[in-house]
Amino acid sequence: FDSLPPAHYKETMNTILVWMQQSETKLSMPQVAIAEYEIMEQRLRELKALQSSLQEQQKGLNYLSTTVEGLARKAPAEVGQRYLSEVEVLLGRWKKLSALLAEHCQKLEERMTKLQRFQNDTKTLRKWMAEVDVFLKEEWPALGDSEALEKQLEQC
Repeated sequence: FDSLPPAHYKETMNTILVWMQQSETKLSMPQVAIAEYEIMEQRLRELKALQSSLQEQQKGLNYLSTTVEGLARKAPAEVGQRYLSEVEVLLGRWKKLSALLAEHCQKLEERMTKLQRFQNDTKTLRKWMAEVDVFLKEEWPALGDSEALEKQLEQC
C-alpha cells in the first residue's frame, strides 16, 4: 500500500489534466488579426484569467510533485519511476503551457500598444487633413494685398 498514491493524488492529477487540456484548447485557437481595441482588451482579460487559474492550479501540481517524491522513496524502483515519469510529463506540459500563455499575453499587449498608437496617429492625421482642407478652401487674397499674401505664404 505504500507504493500506491492516495486517492487525492489521482483526483488532483485528473483535475490538472482536464484543466490543462481545456487551457491548451483555448490557446490553440488561431490568432486572428483584430482591429478593434475592445475585442483585444476582452481577449487579454481572458488570457489574464487563464494565468490566474494557472497560478491556482500550481498548488495541485506542487502536491503531485511532493507526493510522487515520497512514493518514489517508499515504492519499488519500477513503480516509483513510473510515477516520477508521469509527473515529469505533466511538468513538461505545464511549462510549455505556461510559456505559451505568457507569450500570447505579451504579443497581444504589444499589438494593443501598436493599435493604440496607430489610432492616435490616424486621429492626428485626420485633424491635420481637416485643417488643410479648410485652408485650401479659403479665399485667395487679391493681387496687390502683399500683407495677406505674406500671411498665406507663412501658413503654407
